[in-house]
Amino acid sequence: MKTTRPFRHFASAVLAATLTFGVTGIAVAQSDNTAKQDMKNAGTDSKDAAKNAANGTKRGTKKGYDKTKEGTHKAYDKTKEGTVKGWDRTKEATDSAVNRNKEASTKAKDRAHRAKMKAKDKAGQENQQIKDNANPQ
Repeated sequence: MKTTRPFRHFASAVLAATLTFGVTGIAVAQSDNTAKQDMKNAGTDSKDAAKNAANGTKRGTKKGYDKTKEGTHKAYDKTKEGTVKGWDRTKEATDSAVNRNKEASTKAKDRAHRAKMKAKDKAGQENQQIKDNANPQ
């Protein structure tokens, strides 16, 4: 298909005008939209930064709470264990001071009682950990 010469010149002129004025028109429109979009982006960025800061604070607070709770339980269990152990030792020392010729079976009973209490304390700690993991506060 052959095109005539005047149509070619006209097409070239239209193409040149479109490129010249079209690009300028788009650039002006983009500069308006760019400033507007920049303001929207700045607002969104501020909002996202505030959310991130709040989430970090929330995680830090929860972790601190959990660690405090864990330490409190550990201190409670250790205190209880020491108290039971101290009571048993005091009882044993008192009994041996009163009766120097204490029978071996009584000493064996005391040792068995001590082992039983230790096992019971350990089972209690494990049960408490399971409960804490199942129902975090």
